[in-house]
Formats: sequence, structure tokens, C-alpha cells
Amino acid sequence: MFGKLLNHQVKNQEIIVEFEKKQSKIHIITDEIWNIFASFDSEEEPSAAIEGNKQRDTEFTVVKKDEYLQIATKSVIAKIYDDFKIDFYNAEGKLVCEDYRGKRVVRKGVSEEFIQMALLEGHQVEQKKEHYKIEVLKKMQGDEAFYGLGDKTGFLNKRGYEYEMWNSDIPDPQVDSFKALYKSIPFYIALRKESVYGLFYDNTYRSYFDMGKESDEYYLFGAEQGNLNYYYVAGDSIKTIIKNYTYLTGRTHVPQIWTLGYQQSRWGYESENQVREIATNLRKYDLPCDVIHLDIDYMERFKVFTWNKEHYDDPKKLIKDLKEDGFKIVTIIDPGVKVEEGYSVYEEGVKNGYFATDKDGDIYVNSVWPGKSVFPDFGNEEARTWWGNNHSFLLEQGVRGIWNDMNEPASFEGQLPDDVVFSDGVKKANHAKVHNIYGHMMAKATYEGLKRLDGRRPYVITRACYAGSQKYSTAWTGDNHSIWAHLKMAVPQLCNLSLSGMAFVGTDIGGFGSDTTKELLCRWVQVGCFSPLFRNHAAKGTRFQEPWQFDEETLNINRKYINLRYQLLPYFYDLFYQTEREGLPVIRPLIMQYEKDEVAKNMNEEFLVGENLLVAPVLDQGQTCKMVYLPEGTWYDYWTKELVEGGRYILRDAPLDVCPIYVKAGTILPNYTKQSYVGEKEQDTLILDVYPGEGSYTHYQDNGEDFAYQAGEFNEFHIKVNKDNTCTINLVQEGYDKVYKMIRVNCLDHVVEFQVNDMESVNGGRVIKVTL
Repeated sequence: MFGKLLNHQVKNQEIIVEFEKKQSKIHIITDEIWNIFASFDSEEEPSAAIEGNKQRDTEFTVVKKDEYLQIATKSVIAKIYDDFKIDFYNAEGKLVCEDYRGKRVVRKGVSEEFIQMALLEGHQVEQKKEHYKIEVLKKMQGDEAFYGLGDKTGFLNKRGYEYEMWNSDIPDPQVDSFKALYKSIPFYIALRKESVYGLFYDNTYRSYFDMGKESDEYYLFGAEQGNLNYYYVAGDSIKTIIKNYTYLTGRTHVPQIWTLGYQQSRWGYESENQVREIATNLRKYDLPCDVIHLDIDYMERFKVFTWNKEHYDDPKKLIKDLKEDGFKIVTIIDPGVKVEEGYSVYEEGVKNGYFATDKDGDIYVNSVWPGKSVFPDFGNEEARTWWGNNHSFLLEQGVRGIWNDMNEPASFEGQLPDDVVFSDGVKKANHAKVHNIYGHMMAKATYEGLKRLDGRRPYVITRACYAGSQKYSTAWTGDNHSIWAHLKMAVPQLCNLSLSGMAFVGTDIGGFGSDTTKELLCRWVQVGCFSPLFRNHAAKGTRFQEPWQFDEETLNINRKYINLRYQLLPYFYDLFYQTEREGLPVIRPLIMQYEKDEVAKNMNEEFLVGENLLVAPVLDQGQTCKMVYLPEGTWYDYWTKELVEGGRYILRDAPLDVCPIYVKAGTILPNYTKQSYVGEKEQDTLILDVYPGEGSYTHYQDNGEDFAYQAGEFNEFHIKVNKDNTCTINLVQEGYDKVYKMIRVNCLDHVVEFQVNDMESVNGGRVIKVTL
């Protein structure tokens, strides 16, 4: 395809490489991030995922050898051969990622006659493509494990599976064999015993990833359209890879703190009376809650930016009344705009050319919830601004967050044809190119609109994503079901989303489709308690699954874990502070912290919250004893404070009300006092649970709502647990005026309490050392 290597030229940090048949380019973005590009459909275009100039001044060398061209920075060495084969090495010259030189081995297809016969019995038979227009084969060294790729089904380690990047609305119960779901994040991390790297294939067309299913000799990615355009991401650990990837594609900002509280939802709460009843019961049953979600029934005949006045007499008063009791309202918005004369959203969009068209230039019409509908062109900057400004209608009613759904885009009359015309951010483009970034661009439009209109940190939830969506939105895993298989799948699914840059993620607690059971709901809330997005949501026609809809035991267990979440709110908030600064996710698979641990490599049933809080939920029906794997080190049972040595499996009794949780020695966990919602009471006492050992921690405090923290209006505490059984607390940044009045240090059974004003002033900060 490329032919023999001929020559090269260097322009700034780009190396243009000439082959017999084609030209390619290697762009050194940073020492550890390199872009590999060759044009197949078009010249290089702006990325939907990457915003701004990410290039850093980087020293590098380019040397022509007899058989290859060598490019090197201080961390990465690349050798480019004939046919644009590239091998990457680390600074010590150890091979990390090697292009495969052999041929693809594709399974033989089956006859058309067999396919037709199979279809009669209801079987779908896939015809394997022999080659993609663009494909890259990487040599399998033998010990690779693969992580990331977004919210794909199945297990944590993606070795031996194949996937497609094509945002898909699939309400059927998802199983391991599904190749695509709602999100397309074409980024994976390849881990070996002695090396690790990341690879981001920035091609928005339908693309394919075979992680060793087709052959043990290689793994591959490819696409039928677009360009060869991937980023090689180097680093010495999974953490470094994630830091570099999120530097490239963007990081999740610190959210408003109330968004980390419990959220109650259902499709649908159909009237004002029903919403008020839900709010009343949440407080009546002493269930802390900050958010009630409104699904499509709040709208007038499912028309976006309207309100159903028949069932909601005075939405503004409803939201005001709920606010007085601590509730915030989040409303759903779909992209489909109803075709209706006199409907201002439709008519404005038509007048200004904001809707997608068919290839002949006529507005494209399909059907979704409102009936005949048209689709905003979110790649058009003017259309995004218009869409964002439409949210003023909801904000004026008091709405605090927006939930984007159906934005794959989904439709009722089959998938949108590939030739429907949108914009790609620069020029006109077809649906085949825009499909995977449609939800991403809708989230961007919503985020920018809320930020412009409201000024607070926008709260946007999206179902469909692309790489980089973490800058604009939280996400949930879509329409799961109330089945144990989906609870079990939630752990690796959320962990892989986290490794893919999406830090603020969750599942529908209890399951969306089907009917949950009280046992399943109890076990699911124990996973949800530790998921960044903590929302109970169910579908119309299924069993009501608010916690009080079951027996007293179920109610008590849900209350226990919702209270635990509110107790740990400052810990989650601190982790998001770390996410914005460093790109590291909130929940993490064990392998992210313990890369050399062979058990952690394939651990599907446990996860970490931050570095040192290990959660081992029960994920099987009827199970009351959990086999827990503890990595190396010393751990404390969160509930009993029992000391346990790691590096082994242990058996932990786990009756229905117990989720096994372990805390590593030397950990500091910040806590708040009990509250029914964020802001119910001033949290003027910081509680620090300290687990003996040696460790350090950074605690963060700000106003929890706006962007003033980015101008320095925040407080930062550095806390250290010392070998001599003392704890040093240092207030190093005091830019927010509501610093805590008191700090209470709990060390197992020992409590030390002091006034912040009693801390000694040292070097512009405040410090105190206490004995545990």
C-alpha cells in the first residue's frame, strides 16, 4: 500500500515520510504522545475529540538508517520501515509495540444459501470482511492484556474479543457477544509484564477492533472509511497512559458536589402529583437524595423544550417547592425535534438551516418519540449555540441539569441512512462520518449552553459518547436490565469506561428493563454507592423500584448505603479534584494500581475507589459469603476494623446488608456528618478516618457550585500519616473563606479533635501534628 521508504523532511515537530506510493506523517505532540497519520479519504482535519493545541516543545532526533528511519524523544524510539511499518521502543531500547508483518488469516465465509436458511430459523450469520480499507495489525507478543474501549460488554480484559465502534441503541439484554453499544471510544491500553502503552484511533467512521480473536499472532484495528490516524501514547504505567490520554482528549472538571449525591428516577414520573409523592417518600423514609429526574413524560407530546401543562400545572412552583426541601430537578432532552407548524423550536431550526438534510438538500425526517422528527446538526457551531440557548426555557423553570438520551442518534424507522448530510465541525459530512460523534457534539452544545446561561458547573448526562466526551458530560451505561448478569457486568463496564477517560459514570441501579427483586436491588445499591453517578432508574411497565416499594429490610439496606455515600462525599469530591488535575478516574480496576499482579489482570468482581479503598460487592443471587482477593499490603476491614494481610484470597461473610469493603493501611478517608441532601447543613467539621500505617492524602474544599475554584478560591489540605503513629495536617492553600471550623481525627477507637484556628501558622499556611 505504501511501498518502499524513500526519504523524509522535518517541519517543526512533524516528520513527513515519503514512500513509493504514499506519503505519511508522524507528529510528535509531546515526548510520550505521537500522532501517526496517512490520508485515505481527505487531508488532515480537526479532531472532534481533541481541542486546542496540545503540542509541547519536545526535543527529538531523526536518523536515516539502511533499512529504517529512526525517530526518538527522551522516552520513545520509533523505527519506520517500508510499507509504513512502525515499531515503538522505550528509552532503553526495549520493544513495546510492533507492527505485524504477516498476512491476515480470515475465517472462510459461508454460502448465501446457508445464510438464507439460517435466517428462516432466526439466526444471524455474520460475513467476515477479508480486509478493511484501512487496517493496522500489531504483533501479539503473547502476554498482552487489553483494557478500555468504552462501555463494551463482557469482561475487564478484552483479550480474545472483537468490537465495533458504532453507537448503537440496543434495548435487548446485552451479553458478552455484543460488539457495539451506545458509546464509541476507540482507545485501548495494552499491558504486558514489562511494558504498557495506549493507542487512540481517531477515526469517527464505523471502525473495528479485534483484540486477538481472529488470530493469536496479532491484534488489529481498522475502518472502511476515513484516514489512518492514530495516537501512540507511551508511559511507564497505566496511570501515566491515562494522564497522557486525558491530557490529549480533555479531563472531567470538578462537578457540583450535589451531583455526587443519590438520584431517583423512573420512566416515568408522569405528573406533578407523582413527583411530589416521590419527594415526600424520600424524606419520609429518611433516604438522602439530591436529584429527581424527569423522563420524557414531563414534555408536551414529547416535544423538546416544552412542558406538559396538563399534568404539570405550574412547573416553576413545583421546582421551587422541591428546592426548599433540597431536591434538584434534572430533565431529559432528546435530539429529535417534532415536525409541527407553529412549534417555535422546529420553525427556528428550519428557518436557519439547523437540521440535517438528505443528499438532495431537503430536511431529513425520521420518527422518534414525538412522531415525525428532524435532527439538529450539532456539528454546525451556530446550531450548537442555538440548541444550547434553548435550555434557557428549562433553566428559567429552575431545572439544574440536563439528561441527553436517544443521541446515537436513535430512531424508530431504522438507522439513519449513511448519506444523510450533517456537518463535522468544519464542513458538510455524511451520517457515516458524523454518527459516532453525534452524541458527543450534542453534549458539547448542552454543556456550553448551560455554562453560558447559568455560570455554574454544567451537569450534563449523556448516553452516546465519543473520545473526549468526558470534558462535557457524565454518562450512564444505557438501557440495562434487572438481571444478575447485568449487575455482574457493571463492574468491568464501569472500570473500562474509567480507563477510557470517562471519570463520571454509573449504571441504572436496580436495572432499567425487566423487574428487579429486592435482593438484586440491595446488591446493586452496594455497587451504585461507589459509582460516581449514583442513580436508581427503571423503565415504564416494570416493577417500581424505589427502595420503599419493597420490605423493611430492603429499605434499611438502601438507606444504609445511601447514607454511606453521603458520608463519603468529600472523598469522592477529592477524587474528582484529582481527575481534573491529573486525569485519573474515580473508580479503578485493581490492575491500575497493581500492574504486576496476575490476579488483578483479570479481576472482574472487585474495584478500587481511588487508590486504597477496595470494594468487593456480592454479584450473584443467593450468595452470602464472598471470596475476596486482597492485593499485596496490609488491609483493614471497613466494617470490623480487622487487620488482614494481602496478596491472597480470603473468605468474608456477606449477608444481604454487607458489601465487603477494605481500606489499605496508611489511608486517610474524609467524611461528612449525616445529611439528607447537600447543603442541608453547613459541613463545618471535617472528619478524617485514619488507618494506621504510612501514607499521605490531599483534601480539597470549595463552594461546590461554580468555577471560582479555577481562580484559586479553594482550600487544600495535605495530610500525612507517619510511622511514629502521628498524623500531620497542613492547610497549604486557603483561598475559600468558609474553611472548616473543626477537624476530628478518628484512628480506629482513638479520637482527636481540634479547632482549625488552633493550627500553627507556618510559611503562609497552617499546620498541626496529632498523636493517634
